[in-house]
Amino acid sequence: MHRNFIGATAMALALATTPLAAAELKVGSIVELSGPGAAAGVNFRDGVKMGFEEINAAGGVLGDPVRITEYDSQTDPQVSRAMVQKAIDDGVHVIAGTVFSSSTVVNMIVARRAGIPQFTGSEAPSITGMGNPYIFRSAFGSQKGIPKMARYMAEEMGVKKVAVVWANTEFGKGGYSAFKAEAANHGLEIVADIPTEQAQSDFSADVLKAKTSAADALFVYLTEEESARFLREARKQNIGKPMVGETTLIGHKVIELAGEAAEGAMGHVGLTPDADIPAMTDMVERFKKRFDYTPDHNAIKGFTTAHVIRCVAELVGSPDSQAIADKMHGLTLTVEECPGVLMDVSWDDTGEMSRESFFVEVKDGKQVVRAILPPN
Repeated sequence: MHRNFIGATAMALALATTPLAAAELKVGSIVELSGPGAAAGVNFRDGVKMGFEEINAAGGVLGDPVRITEYDSQTDPQVSRAMVQKAIDDGVHVIAGTVFSSSTVVNMIVARRAGIPQFTGSEAPSITGMGNPYIFRSAFGSQKGIPKMARYMAEEMGVKKVAVVWANTEFGKGGYSAFKAEAANHGLEIVADIPTEQAQSDFSADVLKAKTSAADALFVYLTEEESARFLREARKQNIGKPMVGETTLIGHKVIELAGEAAEGAMGHVGLTPDADIPAMTDMVERFKKRFDYTPDHNAIKGFTTAHVIRCVAELVGSPDSQAIADKMHGLTLTVEECPGVLMDVSWDDTGEMSRESFFVEVKDGKQVVRAILPPN
């Protein structure tokens, strides 16, 4: 790693240019703007950016515009750790990010040591299982989403035998472990276990192994770009089996990258721009006008993160980091009191999130909601 990488990667792009005020809330947006996680990170960054732009246009937080500074983690855990320290040195009160779990499990130690609340887009179960009082989800951990999905596969789809394709990373291991446990709970037999690597480009052997297995369906747990490559190879080989996963299999960035190969893929999503929720629809249309692309779940996570931070700071009446973290534990925010969260949402004492979610299928390049799944 180059000694001067901090200077090369910190992006001090302040959205507010007013002089610092006593009540000014300072947020560090630390995400994957380059490297293999850029597809997810840029969406999250743009969601955070639009959220705070709208908040500032409406008067800011506690009467002052929010000052947001962006930092590029490069999808590298050690760079992300340095960026969290850089943000803390820059005086942020709150951190938004990172998205990739392999980075968050490393950098959240730095934020915890400094007493800075961190709102992550990561989904590995271990993140909220470490007793960190400063970490909070902007989306479900896989231990929350996968039970809903496994139940749907068993009870609604009638699946009996499953091939599991998963990323051998912190993110993938969490989803893989959660699915194995839920498969046992719902009588799903895993007949093919297929680990893959981060940034893998050739999935021909993996698809062939899944295709020739005795599986009724595939559970695919890869990151966005790898999911798109897998789907394209599955179409090429005419796999002929349902493919089911979490948001990273059927997100809008995956649909964009995979094209027609994404048709028919199914999965559980905590957030979808295609949900029949007026507040969500309005946010998506504003986002498309602002950035000229359709937001995926990561963008919605970023947008709602901005509004959670706003609402909690106003509830405690100051930008005090400790007060914000303390308030988050056991908190419920409703759309009525905090419209920017888009859906009613709660956090437990570990920072884990709970709210309604969706089971969707990709049809004609969109996520079509097949079922609304209750909170758990």
